[in-house]
Amino acid sequence: MCIHQLNLLAASNNLPISNFLGKQHPIEAHHLSSICDIMEKAMVNGDTCIIRCILVVFQVVFKFFFSPQTERNRDIVRRSGLLLWQLLMAPRDQICSEIQKEVCLAISSGLNILYPGEAEINNLLKLVLTEGENRNSGLSQLRDVILTNLAEQLQNNRFGSEDDDHYRLNDELLHYILKIVVRESCVLVTKCQTVSKDDFQRLLSTVPAASSCLRYLMAVQNHLLSNTILIKPDDNDDSDSSLQGETLKVQELKTSILSLATQILTGCDEVLEMLQQVTTALINSDISDREQRLKGLEQITKATMLGHLLPVLLTSLMHPNLQTLTMADALMPQLVQLVLYTSQTALLLKTQSPVFSELNSSPSCAPEQKGKQLPDERMLEEKEEPGFLTGLKIPAPWAAGKTVETVHPVRDNYKFKETVHIPGARCLYLRFDNRCSSQYDYDKLVIYAGPSTNSRKVAEYGGNTLGYGSRSVLGTGWPKDLVKVEGDTVTFSFEMRSGREHNTPDKAMWGFACTVRAQESSEDVSGGLPFLVDLALGLSVLACSMLRILYNGPEITKDEETCQELLRSKLLQRCQWQVEANGVISPALTPSPSPLPLTIEEDREFTYPSDVLVPPVGHYFDLPRIRLPPGIMIKLREISGRARPQFRPSIK
Repeated sequence: MCIHQLNLLAASNNLPISNFLGKQHPIEAHHLSSICDIMEKAMVNGDTCIIRCILVVFQVVFKFFFSPQTERNRDIVRRSGLLLWQLLMAPRDQICSEIQKEVCLAISSGLNILYPGEAEINNLLKLVLTEGENRNSGLSQLRDVILTNLAEQLQNNRFGSEDDDHYRLNDELLHYILKIVVRESCVLVTKCQTVSKDDFQRLLSTVPAASSCLRYLMAVQNHLLSNTILIKPDDNDDSDSSLQGETLKVQELKTSILSLATQILTGCDEVLEMLQQVTTALINSDISDREQRLKGLEQITKATMLGHLLPVLLTSLMHPNLQTLTMADALMPQLVQLVLYTSQTALLLKTQSPVFSELNSSPSCAPEQKGKQLPDERMLEEKEEPGFLTGLKIPAPWAAGKTVETVHPVRDNYKFKETVHIPGARCLYLRFDNRCSSQYDYDKLVIYAGPSTNSRKVAEYGGNTLGYGSRSVLGTGWPKDLVKVEGDTVTFSFEMRSGREHNTPDKAMWGFACTVRAQESSEDVSGGLPFLVDLALGLSVLACSMLRILYNGPEITKDEETCQELLRSKLLQRCQWQVEANGVISPALTPSPSPLPLTIEEDREFTYPSDVLVPPVGHYFDLPRIRLPPGIMIKLREISGRARPQFRPSIK
């Protein structure tokens, strides 16, 4: 086990032993051949201790001491791979779990040596992803070890680097991984209904642990999203090739994110559908612990891809870098479906909560209460429908207020200034700590109703009543009650002008601490919304944002901005346009009946009518004449070089 400990220490890149092992000469082929001979003999004799030791040696050798460059080395590698695969595929009754784990670690350590080509690695991963659950438990364990290792490597890797393609699997393998994650999530949700009471309690104690497949998907998603949001162009390189490279990188990232987001949202759709079915089944069931299972269902849901993948994706898609028309057009149908599923499921769970039960009367009393209601109340009851937010208190983190305070105790020549702004507040309420004190009354705090010290002065406080320094306080002393400041902004300015005396304790120079709120009474700040309610609100916000992007359409191009004045021209508003076969828009050659008046007055703004009717076939009218102001006509003649025609009276 000393070699095993050495392998664990070598796995950390920050330890000196890693650098030491990395500088060692590669192992000779005959040494590895001798190791394989020992392994074969141990397998024949069934010596589990020797087998475990050799497996750990394989891990160290593959990681640091072997390079399969010659043909002889490749033969030894193939021999090592066959031995490892023989142990991995051995029946469960012939191999213990510890040896199986060491085999998986050995294969994962030598993955690039045992399977040197990308196609070979992909074939191995495809095998463990598709057959891991059915053929052998060793394959599923090997899958977990490889994906966990790839996830850790991917988290420390930057998009576009040399190793990025190695750690990021192709779309086909990602699809297999996502199918496994969806199946695991659905099975986890289903257990809330099917397992026994004791097994359900044990299940609650193990979540929200993420499986290896889910961890890898989380790593891929975080890798792509973080690089898209945090990507910054190189300020030192402003060449065209650099800008073009950055643009291509951003486009590649957005394409990868769109593909991954589409698959994740599709998978979340399946999980939410299963969650809704399980919730409905639990509500309609008569099991004894139904309420406990419904309460635990939310915790179980957080352990699925709904809790590990979807919140991060929703938050990241709100970033300006991802608020694009292409993204909105592709994801909008799935977002709408997810909003429906989450809101419906949240409402189902809400009907079982005590808050909802208090809001709705019991069925036995309903007829009596209905008979006593006034007509207006009955109409109001018919119009209002309870939603998943009924009876819930929306979290208000701003209600907790903002705390402003100095260091404790204050030191000589200490100065402090801070401004608090709460948008929309009519007035602010200040509550001071009862420990507020300063050495002398001129070591004071001044409060201003505004963004600076030039604003209106509200009050000033200083001194202490502890018998030190000035032994008095400024004015009525530090306030015990709330201090009201009109407006939404308050500025604190504190200055320690005196030097600390040798007999002054810390409590007489404590400084001040004050909490600023927009409400007179401190509200109870809730710990948050239920998970599904929060998820439904997040999906609704993202869906509304995507709808706004679809409504606004493509962004205005630079050419359109340059031609704004031309596009507003009444001459172009008068033109009749047609779309040709190749999609090009051009002026219509054949005049069509115009909905415009025969003359357009230039002294008032003209807007093209929105209700343009299609003219009957075969009937055409003359185009209306536009009267241009004399000033424009004079300039047009000057530019064209044509003088105004002179009309001479005819002589009869």
